[in-house]
Amino acid sequence: MGGSGPDAAARRKRRLTMFLAGVVGALVVIAAVVYFTGGGDGKKAASAPKTPSTSAAVNPDLPAGVKCSGAGCTGKDPENMGCGGQLATTSTSITVGTTLVEVRYSKTCAAAWARITQAVLGDSVQVTAGTAAKQTGTVVNATDAYTPMIAVKDGAEAKACVTLKSGQKGCTK
Repeated sequence: MGGSGPDAAARRKRRLTMFLAGVVGALVVIAAVVYFTGGGDGKKAASAPKTPSTSAAVNPDLPAGVKCSGAGCTGKDPENMGCGGQLATTSTSITVGTTLVEVRYSKTCAAAWARITQAVLGDSVQVTAGTAAKQTGTVVNATDAYTPMIAVKDGAEAKACVTLKSGQKGCTK
């Protein structure tokens, strides 16, 4: 019962076949990893074109997180484009009823928008500047709303108007 005979030869042949199949399988897995990760030499990764960020494509001088400036901001959400928060100031404001109406301006983004607070469901606000298209925002589920942006050189160019659900109206300036 040693290691001789036809059964032993068949077992050795089977073990060798299984070993070689394992080696080939491991090589296939390694090759797939190298292929899908771009290899380890950096040549493929270095030659791949870099996709510029939105802000870099518009203006490389914009601060991190700011995605537009000037005309590129018109019609876009000031918060999503990074123009709100500490980059925005209130240019002018009025109170209509209990609703505060503001023109918000971002010098960084060269854009303005209108915002209302202490509003009720159904109140709406618009922002205009010269011949720029009017942008509108409506309170839908809170007590405030704001419009998309319009390009302006200065916040004083923009005018905000509110129409309250009660029918009362008012504008800044």
